[in-house]
Amino acid sequence: MAAQSNQSKANQSKPDKSKPDKSKSDKMEKIVSLCRRRGFIFQSSEIYGGIGGFWDYGPLGTELKRNIKDAWWQDMVRNPPAGPNGKAFQMVGLDCSIIMNPKVWEASGHVGGFSDPMVDCKACKGRFRADQTADTACPKKPSKMVGEHKECDLTDPREFNLMFKTHIGALEGSSSVAYLRPETAQGIFANFKNVIDSSRVKLPLGIAQIGKSFRNEINPRNFTFRSREFEQYEIEFFCHPSEADEWYTFWRDVRHAWYVGLGLRSDMLVLREHEGKELAHYAKGCADVEYDFPFGMAELEGIANRTDYDLKAHIEKSGKDLSYFDDQRKERFVPYVIEPSGGVDRSLLAFITEAYTVDENRASPEFMKFHPRLAPIKAAIFPLVAKDGMPDIAEPIYNELRKHYACQYDAKQSIGKRYARMDEAGTPFCFTIDGQSKEDGTVTVRNRDDASQDRIDKSRCLEYLRDQLQL
Repeated sequence: MAAQSNQSKANQSKPDKSKPDKSKSDKMEKIVSLCRRRGFIFQSSEIYGGIGGFWDYGPLGTELKRNIKDAWWQDMVRNPPAGPNGKAFQMVGLDCSIIMNPKVWEASGHVGGFSDPMVDCKACKGRFRADQTADTACPKKPSKMVGEHKECDLTDPREFNLMFKTHIGALEGSSSVAYLRPETAQGIFANFKNVIDSSRVKLPLGIAQIGKSFRNEINPRNFTFRSREFEQYEIEFFCHPSEADEWYTFWRDVRHAWYVGLGLRSDMLVLREHEGKELAHYAKGCADVEYDFPFGMAELEGIANRTDYDLKAHIEKSGKDLSYFDDQRKERFVPYVIEPSGGVDRSLLAFITEAYTVDENRASPEFMKFHPRLAPIKAAIFPLVAKDGMPDIAEPIYNELRKHYACQYDAKQSIGKRYARMDEAGTPFCFTIDGQSKEDGTVTVRNRDDASQDRIDKSRCLEYLRDQLQL
C-alpha cells in the first residue's frame, strides 16, 4: 500500500460514493442490532462506554470470520486457480510481525506521507476529514452536514498522520519510536529475498498474508467498515515486468469472481477500473471490487499493478539487493508486483449484509442466508423434548457431526423458537429427534432457506450434511 491516503486499498480512508436513503439506513440499523443480539459483533469495551473504531467479534462472528479467512487461504494459497492460459505459478504464506523497524515505513513513504487532511470544529470539538465534511452529519444538528450549521466553526485543514505511534524499550525518545503497521504489504516486501533464498520457489510467485493492521482514522464510521483496527488478506504477486499486465488482468478477475462464488450477488458487486487521475503515482493499473452497502457503494478490495516501486524503494533504503535472477531467461531484474488486497472485516460486513433476509411468514422474520462455506454453524441437533429417550438419540448424532463441522446442540424451549435462533445464526440445517425417531430411527431435517423438511435415517445424518454442504 502506498503512503498516500487517496490510493485505492481495502480499509483505505475514502469518501463513500452515495448517501443512504431512509429504508437503507433502517436496514443497516436492523443488521447492527441482529449482529449484537446474536453474538456476531460487539462494541469493544462496551461495559466502559466503548471505544470508537474498535470492535469485538462474538461467538458467531468469530466462526464467520475464520470461515472467510479459511476460504480465502484455501482458494488463493493452498489451491489457487490455474493461471492465464494454464500458466503455472507458486503461492506461499508469511506471518509478519505487527511492529517492524521504522525504516520500513520510511522507505514505503508512510512516515512522511501517510496522512489525511483534517479539520476541527471549535464549537462541538469534533474532528473530521476535510474532504468528507459534505458527507458527514453535524454532531450538533444531524440534519445538516459539517460546516453547514450556523454554529460550525472549522479550523483550516491540516495533515494528520494515520499511523499509531508507540515506543520500544524502557525509555521513550526519538530513538525508541516505532509504529503499529498500517498495512501487511511491507512485511512481504521486506521478506522477499528471505523467501526466495529459503524456499524452493521461483517466479511467478505469490506471497500471501492475513493479519491485523492499524490506522488512526479521523472519523471511523459505518459500523465495522471503517475501523482503527482491522484485518487484511493480501497477496503480493511477483512476476517479470513483461508479464505484469497479463497477471494484473488475471488477479483482477479472479478476485471479483471469488466474492460472487461465495454468495455476493453480481448486481450488488462492481469491478471498477480506476481512471488515470485516480491511480497512485507508483501504479500502472488498479481496480476496486465494490459492494453496494446500505450506506452506499464502497470498496472491499483493491487489485493494483504496483510495478517495481516497492522493491526499489527498499533496495534504496536498505542497501540490499532485492533483484531476482531468472535461470530460464538468463536475466536479472527487479520484479513487478500485482497486489490483490482485501479487508477481512469489510468482506465479513458485506457477507452479513448479503445474507440478511426478511420473511414475515417465518418464526423469526429475520434470517441469515449465508453461503454454506461461510455459515458459522453448519448444523443444529434438537431433541424435541429433553426426555422420553430423545436426548439419548440426539447426543450421539451431535457428537458424530461435531467432529467434522461446527454444530450446536439445543434441548430448550419450543422447537419453533429453536428454529428461529438457528435461522438468525444462518445455520443451513437442523436435525430434530422426535417421537417417530424412537419408532423407526428416522429424524427430521429442516432446510434454512425454504423451511422445507426431509425425513432420513439417523445413520445418514453425516452423509446427508456432506452431500448438502458440498464443502
